[in-house]
Amino acid sequence: MVRIRLTRMGKKKQPFYRIVVVDQKKKRDGAYIESLGYYNPLKEPYEVKVDIDRAVEWMLKGAQPSETVAKLLGKLGLFEKLAAAKASKAKKEA
Repeated sequence: MVRIRLTRMGKKKQPFYRIVVVDQKKKRDGAYIESLGYYNPLKEPYEVKVDIDRAVEWMLKGAQPSETVAKLLGKLGLFEKLAAAKASKAKKEA
């Protein structure tokens, strides 16, 4: 199964994370299929930059976000776009 999750980058005690699409069996910091953006928890307020369109495409293909990524993407409005994309896809098929 393909997952959308965080991979840790940065120095010791100064983490930032890439939001990546990866096979579920790979290690946390292993090879990934595609990088969708990044999350920096050290900035105030925290900084998140994600290619929403690519994330929606991956989720339509069956990729499952991790709990943390799902919370971050929810705050960016991804699930509304995902619902709209599914509705438009259903209209095209009908």
